[in-house]
Amino acid sequence: MERAYVWDRFVRLHHWSLATLVLANHFILDGPAHRWAGYAALALVCARLVWGVAGSPHARFAAFLPTPARLRAHFARPGVAPRGHNPLGAAMMLAMLALVVSLGITGWLMRSDAYWGEAWLEDLHQALANGLLVCAALHVAGVAAASLTWRINLPRAMLTGYKVRSIRSAPFEDRGTPGPD
Repeated sequence: MERAYVWDRFVRLHHWSLATLVLANHFILDGPAHRWAGYAALALVCARLVWGVAGSPHARFAAFLPTPARLRAHFARPGVAPRGHNPLGAAMMLAMLALVVSLGITGWLMRSDAYWGEAWLEDLHQALANGLLVCAALHVAGVAAASLTWRINLPRAMLTGYKVRSIRSAPFEDRGTPGPD
């Protein structure tokens, strides 16, 4: 058995808080609660952007940006599990963060004098929200597929911070394992 510490407390709290806000905002909240939850989600993304530069090793964008070289390496080693984000997961995470920012901006604009009552902006906001839900569903499907492929419980890793592999799991890539902060 091997344990790799990958997700620090901030990353885990951010992940589950943002997921909760997005789902609540889409399916439950309306009016002022919807607006304030949207602003809270936008603030979480801003905090994550800071943490992506100054955070723990696996949380830093430099460690996982989906470059062409990282994508090639990922597809060249299908039986090897990354310690942190794989390039496809990283691309999805960045897309979802961008969608949350876009939703925050369009939501704020809809309340401004200049764009009050503009149907096209409301339509755009709704399309972005639907796109975020599609991305979230693809994210969950990708996590399930990767968990089954590598035999590593990724949802548990996002709860505990540790990816745990057994003798039946895919080996981890050959990078150093940072310890807990």
